[in-house]
Amino acid sequence: MEAELRRFLLYLELERGASPYTLRNYGAEIGEFIAFARSRDVHDWVQTDVPLIRSWLAALHRQGYEAASVARRLYELRSCYRFLQRQKLVTDNPAARVRVPAVPRRLPDYLTVEQVFELLEAPDPDDPLGMRDRAILELLYSGGLRRGEVLSLRVQDVDLAARQVRVWGKGKKQRIALLGRPAAQALQRYLEMGRPQLLAADPEAAARPPVALFLNRRGRPIASARTLNTILSHYARRVGLPSSVTPHTLRHSFATHLLEGGADLRVVQELLGHESVQTTTVYTQVTLNHLRRVVTAAHPYGDQA
Repeated sequence: MEAELRRFLLYLELERGASPYTLRNYGAEIGEFIAFARSRDVHDWVQTDVPLIRSWLAALHRQGYEAASVARRLYELRSCYRFLQRQKLVTDNPAARVRVPAVPRRLPDYLTVEQVFELLEAPDPDDPLGMRDRAILELLYSGGLRRGEVLSLRVQDVDLAARQVRVWGKGKKQRIALLGRPAAQALQRYLEMGRPQLLAADPEAAARPPVALFLNRRGRPIASARTLNTILSHYARRVGLPSSVTPHTLRHSFATHLLEGGADLRVVQELLGHESVQTTTVYTQVTLNHLRRVVTAAHPYGDQA
C-alpha cells in the first residue's frame, strides 16, 4: 500500500504541482490510514472497504481530532482512491461513499487545498461537457478569474505554449493570467476534443464557429453568468461541499493559497487585477489565521501563544 501511496504523491507533485507542505500532509495522513488498515489485517488497497474507513474516522474522533481534520483526511483519501482507479489498481472508491463529517462552523469564503483538488477532479474527463467544466474550474482557481472574465474569453485569448490567457477585467482593463500545468492541460484537452464535439451539435455553429471559448451543449456561447454558478454548484454537491460555493470562492481560494505559500501581496494584486492593493488586503486576514495555526502547532511555545 505504501508503494501505491508513493506513486500518488509523485502524481501530485509532477502533475498537480502540489507544494512540499501539501505532499507532506497527504503522505503522513494517508499513511495513518494505511497503518490503521494493517492493524485490522488489511494489506492491500483492494481489500479496503466502507466499514474500514468508517472505523478509522471513528477512531480519529475518539482520539480527539476536530471534525475539520477528520474531513480533510477523508478528502485526501478520496483523491488517492480516484488516482488508484485511473491507474487500474482498484475498481472502487469506498471513501466516496462515506459521509464527510459535519464541520461545526460556517464554511469560509475559500476552500482548502484538499477541497479544491476534490472539486477540480469531479468533472468527467471523457465527456465534452466534463472537459469544458474542468477547464472552467481550472481557470477560476489556477488563474483567479472572475466569472464574467471566464465568459468573455475568446479562443484567441488562450496561449497554451506560454500557459497564459489574456483577460479583459473590470473597466475593460487587460491583464495576463498565468496558468499552472494542470490548467493548461485541461484547456488543451477541451480545445482539442471537447469544444469540437460541442460545435458538432449545431451545424450552423460548426460552419461558422463562434469565437467564444466556452460553449453550451448546443454549440453556442455560454451567455449567462448563472450557468457558471449552476456548473459549480453541481460539482460542489457531488464532492460534498455546500452548493453555495461560487466562482468567487475559487478566486478567493486562489489568492489565499498564494499568500499562504509566501507570494508577495503586490504580485497577488496584479494577478487578481485589483486597482488598489487595499482591495487585496482582504485576503491577508485569512492568511494570518493560517500562520497563527502553524505557529501554534510548530513552535515550542506555540500552544502558549
